[in-house]
Amino acid sequence: MTAAETSQQVPLPERTSAAFERLAEPFRRELRLHCYRMLGSLHEAEDLVQETYLRAWRSFDSFEGSGTFRSWLYRIATNACLNALESRKIAQRVLPDRQGPAASGMPESGPATEIAWLEPYPDSQLDGIADDRPNPEARYVSREAVQLAFVATIQQLPPRQRAVLLLCDVLGWAATEAATLLGGSTASINSALQRARETLAKRYPDGRPQVAARPDTAQQELLSRYLSAWEGHDLDGFVALLKEDATFTMPPWLQWYAGREAIRSFFAIAWQSCRGMRLVPTAANGQPAFAVYARTEADPRLAANAIHVLTLEGERISTVTMFLEPRMFAEFGLPLVLEEDGTPTP
Repeated sequence: MTAAETSQQVPLPERTSAAFERLAEPFRRELRLHCYRMLGSLHEAEDLVQETYLRAWRSFDSFEGSGTFRSWLYRIATNACLNALESRKIAQRVLPDRQGPAASGMPESGPATEIAWLEPYPDSQLDGIADDRPNPEARYVSREAVQLAFVATIQQLPPRQRAVLLLCDVLGWAATEAATLLGGSTASINSALQRARETLAKRYPDGRPQVAARPDTAQQELLSRYLSAWEGHDLDGFVALLKEDATFTMPPWLQWYAGREAIRSFFAIAWQSCRGMRLVPTAANGQPAFAVYARTEADPRLAANAIHVLTLEGERISTVTMFLEPRMFAEFGLPLVLEEDGTPTP
């Protein structure tokens, strides 16, 4: 238990802004991650954390200390997320491979900007969050529960099931605690949890996602070859790094590709319009990633192009998810334009 959690009783005269900040600030990063898992969007998560802290501050005088301050914040944050999801037309964010079959040719239309796409989560915002089970009741360690495929899978759950799964199996709360937070009986929480687990079992027959271990020496070499292949427009070199059944997605485009040959065919055409690229290593969702800057005929600068999130299996790449959303670069602490030597443009 953290120092903030032990400070459960706060005398009313001492309920100042400073006291609130002292209690609440240590939980900001984990609450942001919780909201991201609920919503599938880093930007929405940040907005909901701000809303959570505003609501908590306004209600600070009513906090009685019957539970931990942390659980009180989670109750406010979770309910804020559920309200936000209820106001959406569709309560989930998706990736292209969950929307339809793999494509066999080049896209015939523009990006599907009307769809709510899942967003990546910068590893830099995971700093300070324990990378293990919060307690023995949790089913998943942090690196499992932040992986892109896992977050995409839980987006398929109805909002209440999603909340129950995150509270019980990710955070390790007892069903009785979740019932107090969400309202309803312990039996209803257990029922929702069972249905959520059944949905996840369809994606993970072994009961859990594979832990994305930090890249070993061989995989670091694989990532170096990936960077070289992209910057050198080495199509054969890039394709050689992929598993035979690798997949490639590129939200906000609906089209996605399965298998080395389909991916090769796509990039043989796609790279023709590119006049140079620079890759900057980063990390997202507990996985290796690259920020890609590209030069085109329309824009000779090395401008922000996409965030690539890679899934590695052994010494091959099984999935490349290419987020074509330059605005995400700011969340990764990266500039929108690079100089020729790779330094940021003022």
